[in-house]
Amino acid sequence: MTAEDDIASVAGQLAALTRTVAEMDRKLTALRERADRQQARSNTQQERSEVQQERIDLAARELAEVSDRLQAAAIALRESI
Repeated sequence: MTAEDDIASVAGQLAALTRTVAEMDRKLTALRERADRQQARSNTQQERSEVQQERIDLAARELAEVSDRLQAAAIALRESI
């Protein structure tokens, strides 16, 4: 594999990770908005609200992990140039 192939591969991975992060961000935003609406409708459903918050936290952790991979790919791309 040539340096150009490596760069193209890393650039492709970087683009894919960028799309993944953007999609996860959209999903996380939608999940937060939905959780906010549900909380406003019923303050008596505390248990359900806690479950939704756990899902939001999990999505945020996953987004952070993807962001870390995106950053690593960007660093690798910079180093390969």
